[in-house]
Amino acid sequence: MPTNFSIIIPARYGSTRLPGKPLLLINNKPLIQHVFETASATEAKQIIIATDNDEILDKVTSFGGKAVLTSSTHKSGTDRIAEVVEKLSFDDEEIIINLQGDEFGLSPSLINQLASNLSTNKDFDVATLCARIDNIDEYTDPNVVKVVFNIKNKAIYFSRSPIPIDRGGGLPDETYKHIGIYAYRVGYLKEIIKFERCKLEISEQLEQLRILYNDGKIHLGVVENAKNIGIDTKEDLEIACSNNGSR
Repeated sequence: MPTNFSIIIPARYGSTRLPGKPLLLINNKPLIQHVFETASATEAKQIIIATDNDEILDKVTSFGGKAVLTSSTHKSGTDRIAEVVEKLSFDDEEIIINLQGDEFGLSPSLINQLASNLSTNKDFDVATLCARIDNIDEYTDPNVVKVVFNIKNKAIYFSRSPIPIDRGGGLPDETYKHIGIYAYRVGYLKEIIKFERCKLEISEQLEQLRILYNDGKIHLGVVENAKNIGIDTKEDLEIACSNNGSR
């Protein structure tokens, strides 16, 4: 297990559907603190929260976390993280885990596994995770990002639409949902932010499509029993509050 990885948690204030999302309470604790505590239970050597908001920064400081104030103009979490690695002069070979500030209930062991996956698969530029979809509601839900990959676990495409499609109208046998956490080396991260946002990324509102469009290689690690919830809607927040993230 590599111990030379860091976790950076992008946490912006201005979510369209849930403004101030990192500060929303789940069981009397702000969402960003839940995510920080998950990160703290991993093998990461350091954890930094990258935010565009003084209130979030103050909250992170209050529970003992480290936060860096970043620009409010970034279009994605990756861009926000890139500002942090530039400010703090990270080494190009260091592995960074991008743990989204709204990723609630993720097992710390999966974060360790992700860092190991990128360290082991040196031909890949980025690593991420996915889990099998076992019900039609998730398959058709545009808030659940689907992914298809090849025999070498290389990502082919990510979409909010149901992929692969079942022409009979059912749930295909091999259908996977993306778990929105990434690992990349600092050197490649610096390359990503030079890429222009492509039409696919803008259409799907999925920043990982910028990598695929520019011929980047994304490794998919398949995991089981992933009970995390990406907090995107009020319904997600209610589920997290009611059962601690289990669906």
